[in-house]
Amino acid sequence: MAVLDRRLLSDNTDVADDGMLTVGGCRIDDVAAEFGTPVFVYDETHLRDRCREAVGAFGYGRVIYATKAFLCRAMARLAYDEGLLLDVASGGELHVAMAAGVPASACTLHGNNKSLDELRTAISAGVKHVIVDSFDEMDRIDALARDGVVGPDGSAPDVVLRITPGVSAYTHEFISTGQDDSKFGFNLGNGDATRAVDRARRATSMELVGVHCHIGSNVFEASSFAKAAEVMADFAIPLDLPELVLGGGLGVAYVEGEEAPTMTQWGNVLLDACEALGVRSKVSVEPGRAIAAAAAMTVYTVGTVKDIPGVRTYVSVDGGMSDNPRPVLYGSGYESFLPRAVDDPRELTARLVGKHCESGDVLSFSAQIPADTAVGDLLAMPVTGAYGQSMGSNYNKITRPPVVFCADGDARLVVRRETLDDLLATDVG
Repeated sequence: MAVLDRRLLSDNTDVADDGMLTVGGCRIDDVAAEFGTPVFVYDETHLRDRCREAVGAFGYGRVIYATKAFLCRAMARLAYDEGLLLDVASGGELHVAMAAGVPASACTLHGNNKSLDELRTAISAGVKHVIVDSFDEMDRIDALARDGVVGPDGSAPDVVLRITPGVSAYTHEFISTGQDDSKFGFNLGNGDATRAVDRARRATSMELVGVHCHIGSNVFEASSFAKAAEVMADFAIPLDLPELVLGGGLGVAYVEGEEAPTMTQWGNVLLDACEALGVRSKVSVEPGRAIAAAAAMTVYTVGTVKDIPGVRTYVSVDGGMSDNPRPVLYGSGYESFLPRAVDDPRELTARLVGKHCESGDVLSFSAQIPADTAVGDLLAMPVTGAYGQSMGSNYNKITRPPVVFCADGDARLVVRRETLDDLLATDVG
């Protein structure tokens, strides 16, 4: 069986003389000893380099980091310091971003069902713009205006209308968003998009500054983005609005054999298409996964190896669906390896499972790992930097893992491990 494809690891990884993997100059066994397992280990320089690549591809002020992929105060500050705006999809994400020192004016508010409180907070704080998703949301913005809710400068909020362009991307149905049958946005095909533009232009409660689309998540085909750009250009050009936001969704390779466009290639496809189509608006994008996913790995400790002759071998680790629900939700594939033996042949096919009371608690249905994998080994799963920590849960009252940023030989704790007392913090008895 082939060894691990090192291209799946973050940029600043290496192997020490004794065979132990290092990330940002930090030994994985040392990180595990200091912070315990499971632990999310981020290559901080990798994160910064992806942010810089995105700005280089699209331009300053045109990249909006999708915080739903991974957010904590350290990540919010990092993205903002590297010239990115922040896309927040809830009042909670906005709160974390602002707590990190990111001004509201550098944030854009998403969400298909924003509450009155979320809208009030965002408008009062002065977010860059609200991405309006429905006529009901327009009603709420109208009501807030009647109540005197305005931005810090006394003006109505800038809004961008989310359009459903009728473009289907090849991805899992749960993360496909651009098709006509979607909970998101104003449908282009049935005329809702045009009606929304007319209403927003007539309203005094909002200032229409652009249109937006997002076709899905983890999309590998650049042609899907080009098609969305074409459809949106046809709609946007006659409107002559200052902003055209083409969303995110750029995929990343999770397993051996997968290929995804780079940030630069994505930029070339979108911007070349927009230029050829005659788009005059400022074109912005919202990458999340492409910034964060490959920057991190999750490190576990093997607790049980159970071989059932003639059936399969189960390898259980001390995490599971509570720190990475994607395999359960989407059937997502991941590679796995032993940090002590990065380049060893992976001759054992096992089902890699977590510690939860759930038969579906599977991290990898057919994990390839070294045949000598044993209880007590550290086991790592790469490309877990997006939609792992952010989608985590406390199922079975398991405490959430810590997050560590590694760079220049320094392992810096940015999110501590939850304690058992944290599980009681909101339990009022």
